[in-house]
Amino acid sequence: MQKIRYEIDPQNRLVEKSAGLYGARRVLDGNFKIAKNNTLTYHIKSPVPSDVKAPHQVKLKGDWSLTKNHQLCLTLDKWQRYTFGDQLRLQGEIVDVRKNSLLFAMKTRAKDNTTLIYALELGGSWQANARNRLAFRVNKGQDEYDILTFEGAWQIDKNYQLIYRYEKKNLLRKTKKTHTLAFKGHWDIQDKYRLSYVIDKSSGSVFNFKTGLGIFKDKYIKYELGAGLSRKGEPVERSIIFFGKWKIKKSAGLVFEIEQDNGKIQEIAFGAEARLTDRDTVLFKLRNNLNQRIGAELELSRDIFNKDGQVFLRLLKSRQEKTILIGTGLRW
Repeated sequence: MQKIRYEIDPQNRLVEKSAGLYGARRVLDGNFKIAKNNTLTYHIKSPVPSDVKAPHQVKLKGDWSLTKNHQLCLTLDKWQRYTFGDQLRLQGEIVDVRKNSLLFAMKTRAKDNTTLIYALELGGSWQANARNRLAFRVNKGQDEYDILTFEGAWQIDKNYQLIYRYEKKNLLRKTKKTHTLAFKGHWDIQDKYRLSYVIDKSSGSVFNFKTGLGIFKDKYIKYELGAGLSRKGEPVERSIIFFGKWKIKKSAGLVFEIEQDNGKIQEIAFGAEARLTDRDTVLFKLRNNLNQRIGAELELSRDIFNKDGQVFLRLLKSRQEKTILIGTGLRW
């Protein structure tokens, strides 16, 4: 079978070229779509001469990746399409990130010179890699996936929402444009050396960031982490500080309330072993939702507790045991 080389022209149209130095080159008018298991397909719209054999759809199987300029790239399997392992770089931009997908917008030009805009949606899950960079696992079925690594730095805005900014270069116009992607989720703490941003727990879309030892105080929680910001791998130290206040709740246990800039409250709940100290304080040994110790302690003054907290203090004083377990599904 004759080998075929595929490429993409500046208008995001698929170009088919026969093998050989003087192989025929043909631009196929159509648009890309995402099929099952994130397979890229190209649907041909324009008719071709009756004496020319051309498919109505081209299936393009390969490995997905993300370029330095945040373009989607598909490296074709050599054996699937009898190609040379060509790389198809789609020209466009990531316009939205969802709990189980990302949306990539593209422009193309039809034969009548009209400009069309459409989007591809890749399905998968969001995770953090070993260097605390954001990554998207493209689901390919049968427990196979490709990883799109976002090389830039992520940040936290005033509402403690995780955002990612990147600059996109336009080589023709010699300009740069900043794009911002916002991830909708909430923060969770299950380990003193790990900070999690949960987008969709059921599908595994969770950024688990490796950190230094978490610091728990009466008015804030602080974590230190190194985020890989360069391709050479040098970490850049960063502090993440959540400001808020602690409360005791019968239904949840020990809760840290974070007040966001928009007035909304985000809660991080902990289980804990609690005991009174001789310093007129309460010492909490924190636990996660699996009732496992996370290796962190918190000492709070009795004066900061709310109404439920005062009931808890009276209970703590009345018990003969030295400690009381709260949270993790337990009521007191």
